[in-house]
Amino acid sequence: MTGIASTEPSAKGCVIVTGGGRRIGRAVVEHLAANGWDVIVHFHRSAAEAEQVAQAARGLGVRAQALGCDLSDLQATAAFFAQCVQAMGSIQAVVNSAALFEFDRGDQPDWALWQQHQDINLRAPVQLASLLHAQTPAARRRCVVNVIDQKVYNLNPDYFSYTISKIALEGVTRMLALEMGPHTRVCAVAPGITLHSGDQTDANFDQAHRVTPLGRSSTPLDIAQAVAYLLQAEAVTGTTLVVDGGQHLFPLKRDIMFEIEPKP
Repeated sequence: MTGIASTEPSAKGCVIVTGGGRRIGRAVVEHLAANGWDVIVHFHRSAAEAEQVAQAARGLGVRAQALGCDLSDLQATAAFFAQCVQAMGSIQAVVNSAALFEFDRGDQPDWALWQQHQDINLRAPVQLASLLHAQTPAARRRCVVNVIDQKVYNLNPDYFSYTISKIALEGVTRMLALEMGPHTRVCAVAPGITLHSGDQTDANFDQAHRVTPLGRSSTPLDIAQAVAYLLQAEAVTGTTLVVDGGQHLFPLKRDIMFEIEPKP
């Protein structure tokens, strides 16, 4: 556990960003800290990166702390949330950004991989939302933002377990919005192709990123700005913002990277 800057609590409150030390999660932390949110930077294995992000956030004058947790572990996730509350006093928001993204197909299921995807991408976000909602109700509303994927609206058979977990998380967003109102809003943001995945080449990424009506898909900053909007949009709940340059409007038989460079 690493230190908090010696500042007063933010008027906006504290937000937990899972996977906040890397990739989209990092961009979300940086943007929210720059806009006055105190932040918990969650990490699993990227402790040094998470602390670097937290230190930069403290440099912006907000409270920030890096805390580690294996979100595939039910008990560890509960203990992690309790640590967050102990560190910050109360939590106003959770951004569920951390995710497992491994290739599989539904015609040859890998059940161990399936379970890992469901634990990290689905069970942990639901658990953290429930823990947030269970705090003593406060005057201000709380908010959960789930990071899903445009694949939910543009199905293909690639990344089967990952996609199923995100389809379920989109449904969870709507169901929990009904269950948790009025104290807790539950929303989601659905990126398109945003960063390199796995062994994707620069050329493949650059070409895939342009296959949208806008000629560009999402950037990490685009996603961070969408999250920031949802956190302050008091009349919005149960809604997913698709931030992908319109990628979901182009039906494809394979994942976009494999349309460009086929995978066996």
